[in-house]
Amino acid sequence: MAPSALASPGPVPPIAAPCGPKRRISSAATNTKHIAQASIFWALQSRINSINPDECEAGGEDAFFVADLGEVYRQHMRWKINLPRVEPFYAVKCNGDEKVLRLLAALGTGFDCASKAEIQQVLNIGVNPSRIIYANPCKTASYIRYAAEENVRMMTFDNAEELYKMKKFFPDARLFLRICTDDSKALCRLSLKYGAPLDSTRHLLELAKELRLDVVGVSFHVGSGSYDPTAFVTAVRDARRVFDEAAEVGYDLRTLDVGGGYGNDNFEAIAAVLGPAIDEYFPPSVRVIAEPGRYYVSSAFTIATHIIARRTVQEDGSRNPSYMLYLNDGVYGNFSGILFDHQKPVPKVLKCGDQYSFESTPTDSQLIKYSIWGPTCDGIDCVSSFSYLPEVLEVGDWLYFSDMGAYSKCSATKFNGFSDNHDVVYVVSDPGALALLTQAAADEQLSNSPVASFHDGSSGWAMI
Repeated sequence: MAPSALASPGPVPPIAAPCGPKRRISSAATNTKHIAQASIFWALQSRINSINPDECEAGGEDAFFVADLGEVYRQHMRWKINLPRVEPFYAVKCNGDEKVLRLLAALGTGFDCASKAEIQQVLNIGVNPSRIIYANPCKTASYIRYAAEENVRMMTFDNAEELYKMKKFFPDARLFLRICTDDSKALCRLSLKYGAPLDSTRHLLELAKELRLDVVGVSFHVGSGSYDPTAFVTAVRDARRVFDEAAEVGYDLRTLDVGGGYGNDNFEAIAAVLGPAIDEYFPPSVRVIAEPGRYYVSSAFTIATHIIARRTVQEDGSRNPSYMLYLNDGVYGNFSGILFDHQKPVPKVLKCGDQYSFESTPTDSQLIKYSIWGPTCDGIDCVSSFSYLPEVLEVGDWLYFSDMGAYSKCSATKFNGFSDNHDVVYVVSDPGALALLTQAAADEQLSNSPVASFHDGSSGWAMI
């Protein structure tokens, strides 16, 4: 959709005048939130208004995303404020959206890649190989050779067999020993699969020394979606022990990789203990990097889904019927995180009849019970077994789900012949992000990445 074809979302709701320093901070944050919401709502409404479900081509009313790159930018600023010593290396696996990667590259982040394809994608946008860590402890031999050819030297290992592989295919690699951590309080545990037990680290370091391999650091990962900040403190302490072992073996380790596991809701709590732990156990001469993924993108993506079918269910003992709604996206598509990432997406009404709503609180209305299903023939394809919404929805109405940027579009499948490639409409609700993207487009002459600004006279946003 061409930016020029989009209508203005209208004025941003007014913000009460601040009084005092704390109110000024609160007012600024609230105003930013209002601008972002207005941008997203405008993009959602404009896209849907361009679709005629009675006449569009097959798939023309497919689910689509709205991505606010301004939110990615704000998350980066938040990181730099709370963990100024830690360099983020974005985990590409979480969401490999190219515009997200380009913005993060312009912000100076590094990238955590797990395969040849991810490395290639990052290199293709002009990122220097020194800003990539191949953070997969068990790698395909041909991928190692590819990394060597592209001079992507930083990579992880956690076993002796991998060291022999590195000696054969990339003896000049700069290696990080990934250690096992206690990830029992994470949504997705990773130490079941990766990480060297602490009683094996000395042997691995001695073997690496014998093979004349260059071990430069230690890495760990407390699990994806960790909800225990103290797990980071324990892991930092364990990493210090391995640094000391390495010194005894003859290595001078200079980099600590504190992995991923950072959530949007608990980030400040993690930073409050992680930052001091790093400073306590590691001198300023030690470089510290991390591998955040969902932290950057989860809240930046909203998905809109079309109601393609409805069934009425008359429950025993109830006067009012409930309904089964069928969407054009489900757990085999962008909602796969329900199955493997413990996600619980919350449906909200976007369009009911001719009326739009966004981030509104229903008043004086009776809530209707729904179960929400995906489009495939599999009974497991359930987005929500029960939800309560304020309207009686019909076929042709739209729902939206916020916080859909992590482990969603990257793992959609073509099961039952449905698309795994859904459009993304981009908005930029932060002037800093817009300036970076505009400059990057000018520098690289990206003719296929136009940037256009829209203003209502008091605040601005953009669509690209």
